[in-house]
Amino acid sequence: MARVIAPGDARKLGLPGRSSLEILSGAQGSKGVTLRLVEIPVPKAGDTPRGRHQHSDFEECIYVLRGRGITYAGDAVLPVQAGDTIHIPPREPHVTRNTGDEPLVLLCFFPTADVSVGTQEGLPMPAHPAGGSR
Repeated sequence: MARVIAPGDARKLGLPGRSSLEILSGAQGSKGVTLRLVEIPVPKAGDTPRGRHQHSDFEECIYVLRGRGITYAGDAVLPVQAGDTIHIPPREPHVTRNTGDEPLVLLCFFPTADVSVGTQEGLPMPAHPAGGSR
């Protein structure tokens, strides 16, 4: 049966380097999808950049709602801005960072009810990522 999920019903996640609200997942009764609203703050001097992560068995689709940033995916550096969609294949190490002067707000979709299964955090950055341009 269809239902409406109110903003206050989203689950707050304690993920490093960002605030993340899990709007829908197996924890909220989903059988096969997860939807998260993520906000990456403007970096401050002295902040330690977050490492990459990967999802071994599923892809990730990220829609940029607001702000500007860079997604490091595989060996690529991909500039992103509001309105862009980022597709991350399974097993591709990636991280998105804020490069703007306002929070970077993302809507993240996963075709699995439990993102934690098969996700590996703390992967290193490549020595010399390829440049991207916009």
